[in-house]
Amino acid sequence: MVNVGVIGCGKIAQVRHLPEYADNDKCRICGIYDVNKERAAQIAEEYGARAYGTAEELLEDSSIDAVSVCTANAAHAQITIAALKAGKHVLCEKPMAVSLEDCEAMVNEAKKNDRFLMIGHNQRLAKAHVKARKLIESGAIGRILSFKTTFGHQGPETWTVDPAANWFFDKKKAVLGAMADLGIHKTDLIQFLTGQRITKVTAFLGTLDKKDRNGELIGVDDNAICIYELSEGAVGTMTASWTMYGQEDNSTVLYGTEGILYLYDNPKYSIRLVNKDGEQILYALDQIQTNDNQTKSGVIDLWISCIENHTPPKISGEEALYAMKAVFAALKSAETGRTINIE
Repeated sequence: MVNVGVIGCGKIAQVRHLPEYADNDKCRICGIYDVNKERAAQIAEEYGARAYGTAEELLEDSSIDAVSVCTANAAHAQITIAALKAGKHVLCEKPMAVSLEDCEAMVNEAKKNDRFLMIGHNQRLAKAHVKARKLIESGAIGRILSFKTTFGHQGPETWTVDPAANWFFDKKKAVLGAMADLGIHKTDLIQFLTGQRITKVTAFLGTLDKKDRNGELIGVDDNAICIYELSEGAVGTMTASWTMYGQEDNSTVLYGTEGILYLYDNPKYSIRLVNKDGEQILYALDQIQTNDNQTKSGVIDLWISCIENHTPPKISGEEALYAMKAVFAALKSAETGRTINIE
């Protein structure tokens, strides 16, 4: 039995981490911490756990084996490193951290303390994405030439337990905007699907429409459009947007020498494989999560299985570094107007 603690009790913890832990019979929720003490107490009571006065007190409890870090972006690295030093396995929400140095420090601390560090890149676990990777590996569409991947919706206004104080728009707490909220998912995904690394980035990051309570444009990006070049020559686009004021778009299209794979672009078929002769093979596997339709992510089950079986997670901090390098390269590209090479 894995004893877990949850640090940060906002929307992501309440919708995914907490209920998915509660649904897994291999673990139990033992500790809760949130800056809002009343919220922490209520959630602790709901899940039969103990509410701690500080994150440090929770981490000092030797009975807790692992923690979920579900705080605002700016606090990820500090809390994760403290938890690893305290001997806890850590599942950290995305984005991993807000600087490359912090990301690397997290990975190094996990190695130093022989603990697991996993990042919540849940798109890797979606059924169509798992199947698509196998199809690509089997040569179903030949050599990948180009791609386009998109994650866009109407914004994170409803994705917080306190809409009046939306931390997603707060530069100090979020640091990064749509690129780190949505873009990190698709940046990681395109590397997962293709088995290639992003080597060059040309990007636009900007604030096109989102405004704060004073009617001023928010201090973080609400749109990111990137051109990614991959290690084996494929080139494509990644779009992340908080201003798609209509139906949510979480689709990916991969163009190969032998055909095309359409992922989550159709309400009935999660995969459409169209070969170059026009023949279609359709797969009705599942439908991707949306802000309005949350389904079980699979992240917690995978996480607990890794701890129980002493098996390092494939969605590790070390693996997440490759996606974060692309995110920070995109920031630099947008600032300088240049294409950025990733080592």
